[in-house]
Amino acid sequence: MGEELAISLKNVSKCYKRYGRPVDKLKEVLLPGKNYAAEFWALRDIDLEVHKGETVGIIGQNGSGKSTLLQIIAGTLTPTTGSVSVQGRVSALLELGSGFNPEFTGRQNVFFNGRILGLTQEEIEAKFDEIAVFADIGDFIDQPVKTYSSGMFVRLAFAVAVSVNPEIIIVDEALSVGDIYFQQKCFERIKELKGQGTTLLFVSHDSGAIYKLCNKALLMESGKLVLESKPKTVIDLYEAKLLKKRDLQSEEIEIKVLSDSNNEIKEYQNYSEQNSIVEEVSINLNDVDIKYIKLLDEDDKETNVVFSEKILKLSIGILFLEDFEDPHVGFKIRDRTGEVIFETNTYCMKEKIGHVEKGEFLEFNFKFEVPISAGEYTITVGVVDSGYGEGSFKRTLVYSHSVAQFKVLLNKDSIHWSGIVNLKPSFSTTKYSIFNYRKS
Repeated sequence: MGEELAISLKNVSKCYKRYGRPVDKLKEVLLPGKNYAAEFWALRDIDLEVHKGETVGIIGQNGSGKSTLLQIIAGTLTPTTGSVSVQGRVSALLELGSGFNPEFTGRQNVFFNGRILGLTQEEIEAKFDEIAVFADIGDFIDQPVKTYSSGMFVRLAFAVAVSVNPEIIIVDEALSVGDIYFQQKCFERIKELKGQGTTLLFVSHDSGAIYKLCNKALLMESGKLVLESKPKTVIDLYEAKLLKKRDLQSEEIEIKVLSDSNNEIKEYQNYSEQNSIVEEVSINLNDVDIKYIKLLDEDDKETNVVFSEKILKLSIGILFLEDFEDPHVGFKIRDRTGEVIFETNTYCMKEKIGHVEKGEFLEFNFKFEVPISAGEYTITVGVVDSGYGEGSFKRTLVYSHSVAQFKVLLNKDSIHWSGIVNLKPSFSTTKYSIFNYRKS
């Protein structure tokens, strides 16, 4: 990947004015110098560089400024302050319905959008069959777009966006609308474009897609870019912040990050002042103390290597420094891309720990088979108090990523298989005579 920039933003901010009454806007025009509006800053002081060929995922809670950022890069919004530089042909798939005329047919919109994206009439005609096959909406291609379902619309819009040989593709959560088969086709096409050196920016709440596709990820919050780092680090921090938001006593939780420059724990609120890369993210209150996390084989010997389809034990020793009504412990296994392979906790397993008193030490032991493919995996551990609903908890006590890792080796005694999980299929066949077959 070269160092040439595809996208550069310097000190970019976007402000919207909110008027209490329509007449206030007229007053502001007639009486210059006096402000009748309340200001809302959708973006604040964004500095960003994306090199050609990079794939960048953008994540954040609703209202964090993700879509506004993409629209400014795509050129459909003008920043209030700052400068934007984009090098290359941009193909953007933003809000559902943007760029398509609902009164036009799908075929007419293909030609209309193709011309906007810089293709000649001849080039669009040469690509039309490819676009129609990818969209796979049949005779609806000649029906007005206003009659389309959201899934059909996205099929056509994405087919156009990726078929115009773009140098930069911008996608805003649109792929979540289509069915599973089309989503798979879209991601395969994105991988092809990535391999061809296309620059890609996309907003997604699918952390697995960001892990698998992206070189870099951005975390947006309240219009600010709070973290730009490796996908794993950004997703870990995002998930920790979501846990804090859901916690009934969220004001007691401090999210901390581990900086690799001096190997110290720093509060997240101070991270923006640091120039180092964040390696680990955790929530860790002073109410519990994890004394050890061990991986054991079937003979209870410590190990970090296991053969596929064999048994692995996870042992977690916890000292409780306060009384707890109903504590629970859970773990999550991720592969090398960050994809979650498995996740559970004692509450979801319907295991009741019961009341724990201050000063008590408990060892939690999980035993499970490892029917997963050969490779390296990490374990995230969490400790909570008082479960309710489906996996929600009153208090989050510990949530720490990548506290243990293990390697899975190929089991030569097993069947030959590929994928993520060995489903251990059985097989049988029954032979019938022609007479018995016809009779049945």
